Amino acid sequence: MAQVLRRPQLGQRPHLTLNTDGRRHPVENALTALTVLLGVVALACTLSESLHVIGSWAGLVGVIVGLYGQLRSATTAERFVLVIFLGAAAVGFGLNMAHGGFV
Repeated sequence: MAQVLRRPQLGQRPHLTLNTDGRRHPVENALTALTVLLGVVALACTLSESLHVIGSWAGLVGVIVGLYGQLRSATTAERFVLVIFLGAAAVGFGLNMAHGGFV
């Protein structure tokens, strides 16, 4: 199975990677990183009601980028991170819309 994690050799430390298939995916990794950033920004902006405009836009763009990232994703690790932060962007978007939205 492609999703099985290999045990590290003696003396090696395990490392986290999104490229679990051994190939590079720069576009997919960039989309994943952008979704993480926008999801965190959208959620962080919910803590202050005066940042609802920035949070609304970050959440909306995060949802769009995350959905496109899901279409382009090549590995299970990318999909895992994308789903979590796509949800964070959507929750942040909703809460920021409740605080006043785009205006």
